[in-house]
Amino acid sequence: MMQARGRLLGLGVGPGDPELITVKALRLLREAPVVAYFVAKGKKGNAFGIIESHLQQAQTLLPLVYPVTTELLPAPLSYEQVISDFYDTASLDVAAHLDAGRDVAVICEGDPMFYGSYMYLHDRLAERYEAQVIPGVCSMLGGASVLGAPLVYRNQSLSVLSGVLPPEELKRRLADADAAVVMKLGRNFPKVLAVLTELGLAERALYVERATMSNQKIVPINEVDPTSSPYFSLIIVPGERWQG
Repeated sequence: MMQARGRLLGLGVGPGDPELITVKALRLLREAPVVAYFVAKGKKGNAFGIIESHLQQAQTLLPLVYPVTTELLPAPLSYEQVISDFYDTASLDVAAHLDAGRDVAVICEGDPMFYGSYMYLHDRLAERYEAQVIPGVCSMLGGASVLGAPLVYRNQSLSVLSGVLPPEELKRRLADADAAVVMKLGRNFPKVLAVLTELGLAERALYVERATMSNQKIVPINEVDPTSSPYFSLIIVPGERWQG
């Protein structure tokens, strides 16, 4: 008789506040025999920190350690190829547990399908294994909440942009947006601020670091130290207020 295969569980665990995990994600997390999590070398990881207190002693932990994060690589190495190879290997590690009949809960900060690392495992494994994805509160919604900033009113549209985009592309998309969220700031902050200033949007723009985390920081955008803006920061340009 063939061994029943395990389920792949992509669990969104929220933007940082441990109480922002859903009841369903928490139940599946506690029931899973294997808990996988992405982490940088030598770090515990934000997602793991959110759920650490909920883990059971009998659960197997499967850290998936990034070979690189934001550091520059020597030629001929490319970040895209190195990270793609890493996801291939991580998928094999997860699949080994699934083939042995063990469910694997892959925890993901924010939402698994919104810039979530889990997506890259899902793309590689979901056609071969039963996969269940549990949505989570994503960072931009956590940011809007702590900033007290309604994102879009009535018929407005929201643009979610990566700060990695070239300046001209950022400018074009922001100029067309009713409201916007700019993610992936870090070293891209000065470029993004320059574009916002050029478009006359800097006065409307709001900035937050590590929204909902214990070390959350809200700073006026013109007072942000451009050399220390972390990866887990974002800018919100709310839609124009509607006096309904």
